[in-house]
Amino acid sequence: MAMASVKGENVTVSAAAAPRMKKLASMLCMKGGNGDGSYLNNSQAQALHARRMLHFLEETLDAMMERSSSDKLFTAADLGCSCGSNSLFIVDVIVRRVSEAYESRGRDAPEFQVFFSDLPSNDFNTLFQLLPPLLAPVAGSLEECLAAGEGAATATRPYHAAGVPGTFYGRLFPGESIDVFTSTFSLHWLSQVPEEVGDSASPAYNGGRVFVHRATEAVAAAYKRQFQADLARFLRSRAREMKRGGAMFLACLGRSSGDPADQGGAGLLFGTHFQDAWDDLVQEGVVEGEKRDSFNIPVYAPSLQEFRDVVRADGAFAIDRLELVRGGSPLVVDRPDDTAEVGRAMANSCKAVAGVLVDAHIGERRGAQLFERLERRAARHARELVEKMHFFHVVCSLSLAP
Repeated sequence: MAMASVKGENVTVSAAAAPRMKKLASMLCMKGGNGDGSYLNNSQAQALHARRMLHFLEETLDAMMERSSSDKLFTAADLGCSCGSNSLFIVDVIVRRVSEAYESRGRDAPEFQVFFSDLPSNDFNTLFQLLPPLLAPVAGSLEECLAAGEGAATATRPYHAAGVPGTFYGRLFPGESIDVFTSTFSLHWLSQVPEEVGDSASPAYNGGRVFVHRATEAVAAAYKRQFQADLARFLRSRAREMKRGGAMFLACLGRSSGDPADQGGAGLLFGTHFQDAWDDLVQEGVVEGEKRDSFNIPVYAPSLQEFRDVVRADGAFAIDRLELVRGGSPLVVDRPDDTAEVGRAMANSCKAVAGVLVDAHIGERRGAQLFERLERRAARHARELVEKMHFFHVVCSLSLAP
């Protein structure tokens, strides 16, 4: 049994949790492929949020380059890459920014090795199909190479790419092998639903609900402990894998409220109309109440203080920057006044990130019925969703502590 202390609290991870973590890791993934409900076609909001945070990432890279040596090989790893194009955008920013730093020193740009990592259930095939072909080596600077690629019939990439399947709550890479880690919009996903949340004999049983939002104090505390334990494991693993002088850029869902049961935008996404759609299925006899009660979304949006406490308690990293940033809505629609479009956007947003879990729990047919009811409910509350559904993000830049 491993135990980590977080600001006076004991965060316990038992050996019995391993099978549950393994089971979730075997099925948790964003909706693959390129269909209407796929993550690829429903991650525009994440793309917009990432671009708004671009200056934070660039500042992280600039600070790293000031303290790091100029090696001939630069390694980067994007953790929780999923199967859309957002991970490729982040990597392109890293490669270009680091190359510019080398060029400003009068040095040739290094070779780049980029690792795309996610759970084994992730649709790596869709992600890799988005990758342009590797840039053929030509003489000259990186800018000349990129210019040559831009003149070709198809785009090219100036880095070697590889996939690394596995959970980022454990080791993924050899010791001191990675220059920069990034993880955007992934760390709010827990390694497992807290055990006591699904135990009908526990005070933290979340019966009647499918998310922590508006749950009891005991349920919220269980989710908080799980997040603390998970983040501590994440940090311990990265501390061993990062090169001295390296950097880590993290962004995940956050909340402005001090109450763990008030999950903000994530609560509106999973704890209102999504919850009501589950209740509809139970009332109509499509799904048994016990089946609903045994389903919980393994997501937790931490407060800034909760995130800070875990990093400081771990002690391996120095906090270079930590902010709570107000993002936009997860609903990207062309016509906000079109209630049907808002309803579809809401249903597709939930389906893209939680559809695989829903289908695994109640089957594809009943899963489709769930999202149909969600779409109808969201359409009836379209104006409220457009006006009130906004996410906050914890944005963090870390380096190894002295």
